[in-house]
Amino acid sequence: MSVTNDIERVLVSEEEIDGRISELSNEISQDYVDAESLLIVSILRGAFIFTADLSRKLTVRHSVDFIALASYQKSTSSGEVRMISDLRQSIEGRHVLIVEDIVDSGMTLEYMSNLLRERKPLSVKTCVMVAKEGVDVNSSGIGVDYLGFVLPDVWVVGYGLDYDDQYRTLPYIAELKSRIYQ
Repeated sequence: MSVTNDIERVLVSEEEIDGRISELSNEISQDYVDAESLLIVSILRGAFIFTADLSRKLTVRHSVDFIALASYQKSTSSGEVRMISDLRQSIEGRHVLIVEDIVDSGMTLEYMSNLLRERKPLSVKTCVMVAKEGVDVNSSGIGVDYLGFVLPDVWVVGYGLDYDDQYRTLPYIAELKSRIYQ
């Protein structure tokens, strides 16, 4: 059976994603034009596709590192964030941009921001592909600096977003049929 049978509707097309990433990369490049370098910290696994596309369009000097966190099992949040794999390099004295796939509760992004600020970077900003409607992305704990899209509060997959480690490589963002996760 094709994975497209599991899709309720496409919410964001490939073309819309590409256009928004171009806009975000331009904004980020302008903000860091005078910085010696920028460290992109991608939260695995969901943000890897977004990070790759975003980083290729940046015009400022930058490097990429990865951190692996977990807070979900299938469709249920565990209520806590666990670190699976840490960064390979020090961030002290560097500008850091956290790249995340989605903010639904804000728990992961808040955890990451607090963790990295303790490591004495020059700055920490956040770039998120998708936020769910109703999430206050400007709250003090979450604080999203660069945002791709605000989507309805439904289960979304594609472009790095998954359900039970499936659907990540769809080139668009779509609503998953509820029969799949209920």
